[in-house]
Amino acid sequence: MPMPAFEEYEPAGDCACLGCAQRRRSLAGARAIRPRDGGHPAARGARRALVLATAAGVVLGGGGAAAVAVAAPAAGPAAPDDPGPGTPQGGRAPLHGPKGGPVGKPGAPSGVKRIDRTTIINRAKAWLDAKVPYSMSQYWTDGYRQDCSGYVSMAWNLGSNEWTGSLDKFAKKITKADLLPGDMLLFHNPADPNNGSHVVLFGGWADVTQTHYIAYEQTRPTTRKLATPYGYWSNGSKYVPYRFNGVTGGIVPDDPAPPAPAPGDSTVFPGAGKFGPGQTNDHVARLGRMLIERGAYRFYPKGVADRTWSEHDRLATKAFQAAQGWTGADADGIPGAHTWRLLVERQGKNIPPTVGAAPGPGGVRAYPGASAFRPGSSHEAIAALGRQLIKKGFGKHYTSGPGPRWSEADRRNVEAFQRAQGWRGAAANGYPGPETWRRLFA
Repeated sequence: MPMPAFEEYEPAGDCACLGCAQRRRSLAGARAIRPRDGGHPAARGARRALVLATAAGVVLGGGGAAAVAVAAPAAGPAAPDDPGPGTPQGGRAPLHGPKGGPVGKPGAPSGVKRIDRTTIINRAKAWLDAKVPYSMSQYWTDGYRQDCSGYVSMAWNLGSNEWTGSLDKFAKKITKADLLPGDMLLFHNPADPNNGSHVVLFGGWADVTQTHYIAYEQTRPTTRKLATPYGYWSNGSKYVPYRFNGVTGGIVPDDPAPPAPAPGDSTVFPGAGKFGPGQTNDHVARLGRMLIERGAYRFYPKGVADRTWSEHDRLATKAFQAAQGWTGADADGIPGAHTWRLLVERQGKNIPPTVGAAPGPGGVRAYPGASAFRPGSSHEAIAALGRQLIKKGFGKHYTSGPGPRWSEADRRNVEAFQRAQGWRGAAANGYPGPETWRRLFA
């Protein structure tokens, strides 16, 4: 099904009350090492960062570059893939009324309401359109808590706010091959449930290889919809697929018939004149959808295509043409009759999942890999990274350059950018992973 575009914005920082709430949650589920309780989180930021970074926990306080230096050995560690922002959550709670007070009682798994998949996704889109800010203590106007588990509770129309430790009671475990829009991918970490767990809604596969899917999730700064590696940026093997017990319809047979073409979706090539700069029509949107299904998700920063021709469409088309072994005028990024036929009939070769020198979103080269960003490394991507950091307003640590040799100034500027995304701990260690790279250049 077609997925909508979305926008993200960066709201003001968390208030003091929320920081206090996060501190209480972390203390309740803390593991072997935890900071002494005393004072406001902002006043204890540096001490907590040093202790928790050493213990590989999640840094909730301010913590500066010194704290990150403890977590990242000087010997030049390989940068991990970006795990996405941390998502602390609240516990089970009833819905909240307009004045913020509880309404009703927590729901019972046996009393679930029936709901179809289209309604689940439309409810998820409602928060996406409203750009609901992330919070583990605030409640949206519909009564649901504004964290990851509250979001799934809302989309499934549960009568209460659940959490990652209870959502599975409303669902049954399925396999990756069974996933359909409206199902969830759940990671519940009993060792640190409030800060180490997360849940997202599955919105459909982003490519035919099923390595990426469209995830609807409530995370910092606001609700988002994003093409996401299966099962998630980190702890991927621990994300378990579940199907809501109340879902109706939308379950296809094991061997479904090919879907009927949408109105106007003719197999006949519409002509090269429908594509290129300045063109806006349904053929452009259809081309983008077909390309995404064939592995071109990385060329579309928002994970979806629209009706207006853009550089994303040209680069994705060129990558598909190159995958067929074509060169020169046959791989110019403008679809011809042969390109169209292969896409419509699902023939030819898919775009490889990783193409080392291929351009990514906006014409930027693909992520070069973690090994390019280690102390002492020299790589042209380091200079490109530095220029983009300056362009985005994160170049204050440069006294000269940037240049092609990795430096502490590069790391500190990347760390500042990662923290601006709301990430903490290992997700903000100053070493760019694929998601940091995508967000910088998208």
